[in-house]
Amino acid sequence: MQIKYILSEYVENAISEALYDKLEDGTFSGVIPSCKGVIAFGNTLRECEEELRSVLEDWILVGLKLKHNLPVINGIDLNREPISESVESM
Repeated sequence: MQIKYILSEYVENAISEALYDKLEDGTFSGVIPSCKGVIAFGNTLRECEEELRSVLEDWILVGLKLKHNLPVINGIDLNREPISESVESM
């Protein structure tokens, strides 16, 4: 499996795991079970999906910044140290 855009693919795979509920007041909630604390609400399912994506992206950025152990999703591991190559090798 070749990954071209690692963060985009991580987000897409995480969003594909999302679970949504319609609440008693007619609004929606969404969670991504493997991403603890990622939850969103919206007046419509579409709004909830968009908010969940935004929350997830912020959650990832904070997790990377604070060096939290992020879940491996569909084989994508954001916890690995990046490999640096010299410019001369290009």
